[in-house]
Amino acid sequence: MAATQWGAVQPAAAAPSRPSDARLSLTLLGTNGGPPPLAARYGISSALVVDGRTYVVDCGRGAVSQYMRAGLSMPSLSGIFLTHLHADHVVDYYAFPMLAAGASGEAGFRAPIDVYGPGPAGIASTVALAPGPVAGTVEMMELAARAFAASPSFFMSEHTGSDPTALLRVHDVLPPSSTGASAANTAPDMAPFTVMENDAMKVTAVLVLHGAVFPAYAYRFDTDHGSVVFSGDAAPNPNLIRLARHVDVLVHEALHPEGLASLGLPQTLIDHILATHTDVAELGRIAAEADARTLVATHLGPGDPLVVTEGTWRRLLKDSARRVHFTGSAVVGADLLHISVRSGGRRTWRRYAQPSS
Repeated sequence: MAATQWGAVQPAAAAPSRPSDARLSLTLLGTNGGPPPLAARYGISSALVVDGRTYVVDCGRGAVSQYMRAGLSMPSLSGIFLTHLHADHVVDYYAFPMLAAGASGEAGFRAPIDVYGPGPAGIASTVALAPGPVAGTVEMMELAARAFAASPSFFMSEHTGSDPTALLRVHDVLPPSSTGASAANTAPDMAPFTVMENDAMKVTAVLVLHGAVFPAYAYRFDTDHGSVVFSGDAAPNPNLIRLARHVDVLVHEALHPEGLASLGLPQTLIDHILATHTDVAELGRIAAEADARTLVATHLGPGDPLVVTEGTWRRLLKDSARRVHFTGSAVVGADLLHISVRSGGRRTWRRYAQPSS
């Protein structure tokens, strides 16, 4: 489907077998904010395609299914980036290699991919069956491989599969020591630092404020064809605005406090959520200060359209942009919404229809 400047959804022709021919494109695989599963939205996850290579940012519930529904090629998967290690951002992470290991054709991938995610937090686990320090991304992969070792072991014994860990090169991302960041100082003012760079793009990151979570990152992808920033889960902070300066597309989480209050949650939980996320009313200011060309609201909380309708989200985002005279495009995210990114030029939005069950 297509979208206007303010994200109104309009009918479109049947989806092609591939998201687009654009050199740089973004597909929102899932847009729900928070761990509780919804029927109407999948868990938070996005896919960025750069010159035919696909990079997934966060792996919420249903990320693998949505990846396939979006028409993305599993053999094109070239990397995974995790903003932080909350359940709603990592629950489908190990499903990518575990389900693809040994799978043929479009259902699997052969070449190892790089995974980048937060390193250890430097705090102790409070989980009874997981004593010791809290794991970072590298150790999380090792523990997942151990937990799910039965399936590939059975397959490999019959020569019908492969080791999922052979498909991953996992990297713990830690902030530069000069920032002084720690679990007690989670997001000090800092300049963006380089996470990785190849012939197609450069990825930089900053620490963002997300309660007790450390490290929690926002990522920026710079390519010859344009730039995209993913906020991850973040309360407003100057690091993110610094990272997003002059970006073509800013993909930012959004919270609607009145919708949250209507859920009947304990006040202590509501206060915590308000302190660790960004009110949709702030998004226009953030995009304007960053001089972003396009703002995309995702990780919508509450994500249930029976609680906050799509029309309400569009109105809230429009009001946020108008209040500060943000002149770029502002789009409310939806599962399988597709954006072709062109640096400094016109962009088109298209949401793909879900296949019939």
